[in-house]
Amino acid sequence: MPELAAWDSFYVIVGSAAGALIGLQFVVVTLLAQKPSTPVPEATAAFGTPTVVHLGAALLLSALARVPWPTIFFPALLWGCVGLGGVVYAVIVIRRMRAQAAYWLSHIVLPTAAYAVLALSAVAALAFTGEALFGVGAAVLLLLFISIHNAWDAVVYHAVSRKDRR
Repeated sequence: MPELAAWDSFYVIVGSAAGALIGLQFVVVTLLAQKPSTPVPEATAAFGTPTVVHLGAALLLSALARVPWPTIFFPALLWGCVGLGGVVYAVIVIRRMRAQAAYWLSHIVLPTAAYAVLALSAVAALAFTGEALFGVGAAVLLLLFISIHNAWDAVVYHAVSRKDRR
């Protein structure tokens, strides 16, 4: 499919970044697990897991874009499933964060917007393939940047809280 071939380098870069950041997130979690503190599993479920899910979605979408599809129907169907699944997952994260007032923009609003754009782009791809690919690309890039922001916030929080205890 020539429309997807034009996006080849974009998805190689984004997919590679997402894969590397997933690995880095595992390293950070392993290092944090070795520090003495009171574990808060609710915080991990609300803040740590969504970061890995969004990076995983960016990696999956990048991989799907590299498949030599015969038509746009199949990738659009998968984009729609990932988009709708992401919106449902955002509702789960909302339930985990309900007692929390901060971080709604980076943990709820922006990821939900990215997944909604992805789902809408999947529908639009059937009639407006070229334009819809920009929506998919924007959603994937937004998920990558949201994950970088949220991972950085988590690392800084742990680094600062460790210094406060000393």
